Amino acid sequence: MPSASSTHARTTSEQQMLPPSMIERVTLILDVFERPQTRRTLEQVAQRTRLPRSTAYRILEQLVRMNWLHRDENCYRLGRRSLGLGGRESAHGALRAAAAPVLHDLALRTGLVVHLAVLDGTDVYYLDKVGGRTVLDVPSRVGGRAPAHCTALGKSMLAWLEPEDIDAEYSGGLRRRTNRSIGDLDTLHRQLGFVRTANGLAFERGECVPGIGCAGYALRGPDGPVGAISTVCGTATPLNRVAPLLVGAARTITRELFGCPGALERWEDSGSNR
Repeated sequence: MPSASSTHARTTSEQQMLPPSMIERVTLILDVFERPQTRRTLEQVAQRTRLPRSTAYRILEQLVRMNWLHRDENCYRLGRRSLGLGGRESAHGALRAAAAPVLHDLALRTGLVVHLAVLDGTDVYYLDKVGGRTVLDVPSRVGGRAPAHCTALGKSMLAWLEPEDIDAEYSGGLRRRTNRSIGDLDTLHRQLGFVRTANGLAFERGECVPGIGCAGYALRGPDGPVGAISTVCGTATPLNRVAPLLVGAARTITRELFGCPGALERWEDSGSNR
């Protein structure tokens, strides 16, 4: 049986081996979650990081409260903040990898430009752009940004956030890109209500770029939107014609990421001519 002095010495030695800063400890824990669908128990996190179980638990629970992680019963996984709102590049890489073949197929089937983006504050951040015949005419680029409220991509993701979160994000007002852009919070909330009524489909017509129309649909996991895809065409094109293909592509990507369609709702053709 070990003596009290040897136990104390071992505990002291383990404490000295801990990373000195909280940032280093948090980084160790986040690095355990290699992909969006990775799930780890407390014991697995403690073992992989070599952090004391009590330390790992305390940090994990703080990350859950801040939405960097999400807890499902006895397991943890990346949360909404990691996957969508200013998320880690590793999560973006996994999202791009899952989406790439689907985006190319969607572009081939529609002949349209297809985007993949995530929400970052009040902006959409473009992760991928796959061309149709008009790819050079669409002024977007991988790594670029656009105001979320001006794009179908952004509106499709904003629609699944809480209204008070929307108010907080846009407390400084809404900037217009064109004379068709949404310019006030009341109109934005009304538009997001239309998106929810349409089971997640969002549209834009000249709100971000004059003459450009888009249909967008969010990629929704168990904890909210992790990204969105869109098709781009002229404002005169009936965007609802490509909606079933867009929704089908989103389902495929979500299934690849999470193993099931997740929280995606079934899109039903309501005869909308928006």
